[in-house]
Amino acid sequence: MRAKISYAVTAAVLLFYFVLVGSRGVMLIQTGTVLTVTFGVAVLILPVIGLWFLWKNTQFVRRANALAAQLDAEGGLPVDELKRTPGGRIDRDSADEVFARRKAETEAAPDDWRSWFRLAVAYHDARDTPRARKAMQRAIALHEGRPLEA
Repeated sequence: MRAKISYAVTAAVLLFYFVLVGSRGVMLIQTGTVLTVTFGVAVLILPVIGLWFLWKNTQFVRRANALAAQLDAEGGLPVDELKRTPGGRIDRDSADEVFARRKAETEAAPDDWRSWFRLAVAYHDARDTPRARKAMQRAIALHEGRPLEA
């Protein structure tokens, strides 16, 4: 729940920022000189890119959460079996051990979105966010029956 609140607050702040920047871009365009119109258009591009990124990220999070809910209902969510340091951080060797098992599971069932979901969690625990995101995107594509991207 805490993560959802943080995400919602961050999204709201970004939306406010996009509106603020967009209004400045409109003001520059309304000035009417070649220079200010050029700058105004350039300034308007930033909120458009930001809104697109926010939308795509929100879609990704919603889809991943839906997979987690389905896997939880099936009793298939990965159990947190990782050892932790006294400070609460994940022990690297423990994360590597779990990762090796999840990778083998995924190699044994490459068309199973559940194994890709669990692999994404293992990548995340190993602090490999780019690969965690790619594995989760693959899990989502498999779940939705979409063709896999190379």
